Amino acid sequence: MWRLIALAFVGSSVAVSAQVKKQFSVENSNQCAQVSLKIRAKTGNCFIRPSQNQDLLNIYSNQNLEEYTHSFSNEMQGNTCAVKLSLQQDSQRGVGQKISYKMFGSEEAPSDKFWKVYLTETTPYSLDLDYGLGNANIDLSGLSVKKLRINTASADVSINYSTGVENKVDMDTFFVKVDMGSLNARQLNLARSKVVMADVGFGNMFLDFSTRPTINNHVIGSVGAGNLVIQLPDAEVPVIVTINESWLCSISLSNSLKKIAPNKYANAAYTKDSKDALVFDLDVSMGKIVFREKVN
Repeated sequence: MWRLIALAFVGSSVAVSAQVKKQFSVENSNQCAQVSLKIRAKTGNCFIRPSQNQDLLNIYSNQNLEEYTHSFSNEMQGNTCAVKLSLQQDSQRGVGQKISYKMFGSEEAPSDKFWKVYLTETTPYSLDLDYGLGNANIDLSGLSVKKLRINTASADVSINYSTGVENKVDMDTFFVKVDMGSLNARQLNLARSKVVMADVGFGNMFLDFSTRPTINNHVIGSVGAGNLVIQLPDAEVPVIVTINESWLCSISLSNSLKKIAPNKYANAAYTKDSKDALVFDLDVSMGKIVFREKVN
């Protein structure tokens, strides 16, 4: 049976405030073939890690349940366990003031309060993660992620595969969006994603393709007034880039990319018959796109 566990351990006031405690847990079930997990974290610091535990979801925090606003639901939809969790750290300061700190450094430093999210390695996930303010560190090593969607408003997000273990299943779409924050996605070859979609508003995004992908990647990107930096793989990997640009934007191409047609560039390894090419289709209005060579 699915259940929500909300634990508040009893102890001295000093010990409780500093103690890391389990806040939420969703047990596994034979009925569950896959998980649709949506997490909204409006403020605070969030971590996602793989776990050898069989539970579909375990969340720990150094806060007490009464210290923050939250909502939780889970239900079976066919053979899919649909889990939704919204977290908001309570604070006397408003969102406007926190954004002021983000942009001008004029307010209090970010909170040391955190949530640590652990996912099982045994069940496939569709992840929908939305971050407002704060920081997020997402380690997808060895997980089975079929779809990934990450949106950051003003948070700083890092995505990585720290142990070098690739995604256990082919991913349909790796979608990342930045409004005013920043996002760094490293080791994207380990995602095994057929499509990578990147949307940059006013923030900054870094996409690391420095290692040859295990399956063909089609990268679709849109840049408003922000910055998109792309790390290219080795020279023997075919690369073709199409950029729909405006006169207000800035494009910085690596030396390996040569113009082959209007708004189209390719490296020396690319031919029309290339079946394993890394393909970029990008649009940019007022922002900047940078392609970096791999440094050996």
